[in-house]
Amino acid sequence: MVTSEYSAHHLQVLEGLEAVRKRPGMYIGSNGSPGLMHCLWEIIDNSVDEALAGNGSRIDVVLHADGSVEVRDRGRGIPVDVEPRTGLSGVEVVFTKLHAGGKFGGGSYAASGGLHGVGASVVNALSERLDVEVDRDGKTWAMSFHRGEPGIFDDRGEASPSAAFRPFEEQSELRVVGKAPRGVTGSRVRYWADRQIFTKDAAFQLSELEARARQTAFLVPGLEIVVRDERADEPVETSYRYDGGISEFVEYLAADAPLTDTWRLQGAGTFTETVPVLQPDGSMAATEVERECTVDVAVRWGTGYETITRSFVNIIATPKGGTHLQGFEQELLRFLRGQVEQNARRLKAGNDKLEKDDVLAGLTAVLTVSVPEPQFEGQTKEVLGTPAVRQIVAQVVRKELAARFASTKRDDKNQTSQLLEKVVAEMKARLSARAHKETQRRKNALESSSLPAKLVDCRSSDVAESELFIVEGDSALGTAKLARNSEYQALLPIRGKILNVQKASISDMLNNAECASIIQVIGAGSGRSFDLTQARYGKVILMSDADVDGAHIRTLLLTLFFRYMRPLIEDGRVFAAVPPLHRVIAPNRGSKPNDAIYTYSEKELQGLLSRLTKAGRSWHEPIQRYKGLGEMDADQLATTTMDRSGRMLRRVRLEDAEAAGRVFELLMGNEVAPRREFIVDSSARLEVERIDA
Repeated sequence: MVTSEYSAHHLQVLEGLEAVRKRPGMYIGSNGSPGLMHCLWEIIDNSVDEALAGNGSRIDVVLHADGSVEVRDRGRGIPVDVEPRTGLSGVEVVFTKLHAGGKFGGGSYAASGGLHGVGASVVNALSERLDVEVDRDGKTWAMSFHRGEPGIFDDRGEASPSAAFRPFEEQSELRVVGKAPRGVTGSRVRYWADRQIFTKDAAFQLSELEARARQTAFLVPGLEIVVRDERADEPVETSYRYDGGISEFVEYLAADAPLTDTWRLQGAGTFTETVPVLQPDGSMAATEVERECTVDVAVRWGTGYETITRSFVNIIATPKGGTHLQGFEQELLRFLRGQVEQNARRLKAGNDKLEKDDVLAGLTAVLTVSVPEPQFEGQTKEVLGTPAVRQIVAQVVRKELAARFASTKRDDKNQTSQLLEKVVAEMKARLSARAHKETQRRKNALESSSLPAKLVDCRSSDVAESELFIVEGDSALGTAKLARNSEYQALLPIRGKILNVQKASISDMLNNAECASIIQVIGAGSGRSFDLTQARYGKVILMSDADVDGAHIRTLLLTLFFRYMRPLIEDGRVFAAVPPLHRVIAPNRGSKPNDAIYTYSEKELQGLLSRLTKAGRSWHEPIQRYKGLGEMDADQLATTTMDRSGRMLRRVRLEDAEAAGRVFELLMGNEVAPRREFIVDSSARLEVERIDA
């Protein structure tokens, strides 16, 4: 039974590993096969971090027949001594405490993939059983856990999660179960995933594991990773080791014939950031620390057109990129644009500019950065967020490419020349294809469909350059016709206030003449079928009067775009024109023409008048206050609102689509009561002067 009562005793406080079991998706992404594999990556990455720090050169991953998985390494071994703050052994701290580990700036790791201190403990919390053995100090230490709780399994023969389990009652114990050979250290972790958490069909994917092992071996030259699958009748074992590093990785990934050799772009840079640092007394203090970021990139262009890029931070893959990939791609484009401009005559490039796709065509690249305590977006570490890395990567790419292009070696000169010819050919092919497409699109739009007669189209077929002004009323249309640049500015008048599509059905929206005209003129469809590449204009500019009615019309139009053509907003192609509110005429002495000064708010007007008074200048009264676009003549409208050299546009952005959706629903939706409450509660903040009454 659902009740309306809600007080503090309804709140749940999830502590420790209980929170992980309650919300596993927050830590591992899902409770299916991807989440199961993510748990395995957490354990493997801990071993890889040891190898990166120079400890151990082999990692074994075994998929056992009983469904468990084991990871063995020859690193330093998890600490077995007592951690003073908790009174627990290092092994128990690592596997039972969230946000605990040796990667928080304590000096154990210069750079690592495990950063948040939750990897091993999360795997433990989501395992029906986890066994860990550590070779250290001449002994073999062992500990077992049942769903995150330490204790002892009563094994009779082969280890099993169904064996009787006795949790430690007073004090946990890290047992010594044998002797380790002198000088031998390492860790072994074996766990059984908890089927109460994971779905029935969740399973370890051998192909994914082998791909990850191969990738890691490329990224850590000299590290051998052995994958053994014992689930079939005949065990399958594969070993991966590559001494050539990411250069070999690029050769492995590339599918086309080479245009250039594989180039290595290497360098480093430093930056400072303020981070909380644990003090000896246990408190946290904001401290400014200097970081070093090392960059290693392998690039190779081929004769094909596919682009293959892989980016990594501390050997952790970042499939969704981040600041390091942004810096690489932006600098690559900027540098090659400069080279093409310098050689424009030889390359016959004209005044056209390269775009990112021209540069990336045929490129195979592996980008790795090593940085202490990088900022990732979420525990799954798919996007790097550290801002300073972008500039450091860009500097390294710029310096190394400049050296390559300035080289006097015959091979380097031939390859750089061929690369410039390739990117210019890609640019020309793109421009040619776009021109053909635009010709066909305009032809089809004008011939096979009857565009609204009131559309005043532009002459240009270049989508990127063209602009569609949606103007309020026929009176504004007449002035805008004279004020526009007919080469690239099209006009579509709408009659008054269009349908509120937040409250209307799709069929009502499509039957509305004004809405249908807007969708038809833009030419990219609506709703799920909307195709951004089919849009006929590079910018859509809403040009309404600077009064309450104009603001209402603009809101109705934005509601239409938000609900049915949202990719236009997401791509930053929807703008609101900003016409001026006032025109102040300040006379000049002698025969010099009077100054016409436009202001866009009451505050800006008062500031202007104050400055004129201080300068001893006068102005004509009354000051003209524009209430509609029709009050301007063509020259005034062009100067203030339409001419690119002097106008002001306000880009409509969708930083938070969910929040925008809630606001549109509140202001424009079917529910009247919340809107009435909002208006009543917000009335005190309204500026009465802004109401045209």
